[in-house]
Amino acid sequence: MSAQAATAQNLSFVLEGVHRVKFEDRPVPELRDPHDVLVNIRFTGICGSDVHYWEHGAIGQFVVKDPMVLGHESSGVISKVGSAVTKLKVGDRVAMEPGISCRRCEPCKAGRYNLCEKMAFAATPPYDGTLAKYYVLPEDFCYKLPENINLQEGALMEPLSVAVHIVKQANVTPGQSVVVFGAGPVGLLCCAVARAFGSPKTIAVDIQKGRLEFARKYAATATFEAGKGPALENATRIIQENDLGPGADVVIDASGAEPSVHTGIHVLRPGGTYVQGGMGRSEITFPIMAACTKELNVKGSFRYGSGDYKLAVNLVASGKVSVKELVTGVVKFEDAEEAFKEVKAGKGIKTLITGIDA
Repeated sequence: MSAQAATAQNLSFVLEGVHRVKFEDRPVPELRDPHDVLVNIRFTGICGSDVHYWEHGAIGQFVVKDPMVLGHESSGVISKVGSAVTKLKVGDRVAMEPGISCRRCEPCKAGRYNLCEKMAFAATPPYDGTLAKYYVLPEDFCYKLPENINLQEGALMEPLSVAVHIVKQANVTPGQSVVVFGAGPVGLLCCAVARAFGSPKTIAVDIQKGRLEFARKYAATATFEAGKGPALENATRIIQENDLGPGADVVIDASGAEPSVHTGIHVLRPGGTYVQGGMGRSEITFPIMAACTKELNVKGSFRYGSGDYKLAVNLVASGKVSVKELVTGVVKFEDAEEAFKEVKAGKGIKTLITGIDA
């Protein structure tokens, strides 16, 4: 541990602007509500959105105008609890859900708090993230980890919850075939969750051979390397090579790539379900005729909602989904910037940054 980390109250990894980061000692955050807990962060995964802010300083309308702590895929140990906290105690190991909803708007009242109009989400401007020694969350946004889930796996509960939400949006049921476009962390986890939900055919599609090889060993029953040809041609090949009959029951796009969207619509059977989980360009062309004539169910998916984190933890605790294989690199807190560079270069599947023990 560096001298700075050893003496700092709350050392934080702060983004100041494009490619401009620094380590800054900030005050230990106070418990603002009697239901809050203080978490000593132990592991944080690097997400594509973190890298995008570091690379571009903005995602859509979310622009980094003031220095912002990065990170939102974290696990940690409870250091302090508020007076009204009943389910957690100091020393408990937890996975952290990093978005705090207002609990009052119509989406919140309807049980869809991921669509909250005033969501305060970690490392989304103007809110600081979790790449710090300490972070405060409400008790009910922390999920106690069973003994058979370690803190590294706990940090993977965030992307796993994204995958759980996507697969739930698709209403995957036992016996259904599922084609997943994009074999990054979320796409891989969608394959794993679809398998856990009873899919006997879960096909991963990507343009990178290495990722497809990993997908086949990890959770996909088959893979397909997408060519540069017409979408309909790729879709026909996927159907034929995997004996999908009239087409797949469910398609999940975890890539955000326009060719994947086109191929996905064409690979579906009539009446099938398409879920968009990956984010790409804000506007693309869309095969609307095929979507109409096949009466497809087309849905979006955004972050995670009620019950998703709890289910994610249960899936791992029960052995139905494994996440430890996705951790391909662990770096020290003081090497955080180097980790961002490696993720940007496409190295590995999921890189974790260690926290600073209390």
